[in-house]
Amino acid sequence: MASITLGGNPINTNGELPKVGSKAPDFKLVKTDLSIAPLADYAGSKLVLNIFPSIDTGTCATSVRTFNEKASTLENTKVLCISRDLPFAQKRFCGAEGLENVENLSDFRDGSFGKDYGLAMVESVLAGLHSRVVIILDENGTVKYAEQVPEIADEPNYEAALNSL
Repeated sequence: MASITLGGNPINTNGELPKVGSKAPDFKLVKTDLSIAPLADYAGSKLVLNIFPSIDTGTCATSVRTFNEKASTLENTKVLCISRDLPFAQKRFCGAEGLENVENLSDFRDGSFGKDYGLAMVESVLAGLHSRVVIILDENGTVKYAEQVPEIADEPNYEAALNSL
C-alpha cells in the first residue's frame, strides 16, 4: 500500500506499483470508440502510461496536454492516458483541445487496471479512482520507470519519466 495525499490529507492506494525491471501486468482497457485495448496491442512500442484520477481536473488535464506536446518528438513511443473517466469524456476533452498525440483509455468497467497496478485509491473521498502515476514500459512490456506522485494535485516528473525512455 502506498500513502499519498490530497491537499495534505492522507490517502492509501490498494498496493504498490509494478517494480522497475518487472513485466507489466496485462490489461484490457476501453478505447474512446468502446473497443478493447489489451497491452498486447502495443507490443513493439515504448509506452508512457500517464495515469490520473479524472480528465476533468486541472492537473490531470495539464498532464495530458504536456505529454501530448512531448509525444510528438518521441520515436516508437505511444502515450496512453488512463483514467476511470467514461470514454466519451476522454474523447470530448481531446477533441476540444485538439490533442492527437496521446491515446485515451478507460478503466471504467471494473477498475481492474488500477487494482492490478496497485494504484487504486482506497478509504478516501476519491476511493476507486486512480492515483497520479507515470509508468514507462519498453518495447517488451518491461517497466523502466514508475512514479507514484506523492500529492495528487502535483504534476509528475515529466523529465525523469521521458529520460527513462
